[in-house]
Amino acid sequence: MTVEPRVLEWLLDSDPALRWQVERDVAHAPAETWEATRARVATEGFGAALLARQDADGQWAGGSFFPAGFFDGEEAKAPGQPWVATTWSLRDLREWGLDAAVLAGTADKLAVNSRWDYDDLPYWGGEVDVCINSYTLAAGAWLGADVSELAAWFPAHRLADGGWNCEAEEGDSVRSSFHSTLNAVRGMLAYERLTGDAGLREARHGGEEYLLQRRLLYRLTSGELVGDFVTRFVHPSRWRYSALTALDHFRDAALWEATPPDPRLADAIEVVRAARQPDGTWLQTTPLAGRTWFDVDVPEGQRSRWLTLIGTRVLDWWDAA
Repeated sequence: MTVEPRVLEWLLDSDPALRWQVERDVAHAPAETWEATRARVATEGFGAALLARQDADGQWAGGSFFPAGFFDGEEAKAPGQPWVATTWSLRDLREWGLDAAVLAGTADKLAVNSRWDYDDLPYWGGEVDVCINSYTLAAGAWLGADVSELAAWFPAHRLADGGWNCEAEEGDSVRSSFHSTLNAVRGMLAYERLTGDAGLREARHGGEEYLLQRRLLYRLTSGELVGDFVTRFVHPSRWRYSALTALDHFRDAALWEATPPDPRLADAIEVVRAARQPDGTWLQTTPLAGRTWFDVDVPEGQRSRWLTLIGTRVLDWWDAA
């Protein structure tokens, strides 16, 4: 799929956190070009703005997953959840391409100062929620924290059907979740890429197989669409699954392992292709409710540069194969 010049120009007219990925994945610019743009994440735009909000103790908003005082205030009664605390801020900065060296000392500060809302557990040990643990695994690998014990948690807590479910630890489900499984495999892939440790690859492949058996879209039992969330693309996606977010992971995994796309991705690819607008862009759907530090994408119904980047690189990868 060739991007029209006006769409590429529009994509490049963006924050460094997005622009460097457009240069690398869509424009196929030389490494020195996109690496120079990526370096600007620390000093300009979204990256600099989020770094400026870090607390002296290494956290953001005074908390690990929720802001300090969240459960005692009115915000706990509001729809959604706030996206401003430490775990979400680290996830954003890592995915925006920030050099971990900029956060030198943060891993040690969090080891001392940050505890989970669940059972007051230490930050780098994770807790019982697989999605939270996946974000923490990736962040720890990125910042150089020792998350080896947390890494061992993932194979040990995989469900019998091959995936994971954030509700399983509370005994509320014995079946895997599309959302939880995708978050798990994304975290394990990030861990492998950042550390070079392939010890989780078998578990990750098992989770990916869970999604592939369902062609990223369908219930295995009935063949029906698992839910309309799979066709509603939103950025930031946070924890939420969609066919687009899943395909972006499978693209990353295939490029990392130098393997071709799995044919079982074909239906999901067509969902992404069908959502592409005549002008070559993708539209934002309903953003997830909850407080943010600042907006990084457009309101519902408008053309999204982030979704257009992701949709373009996914279709390019598939079509090239």
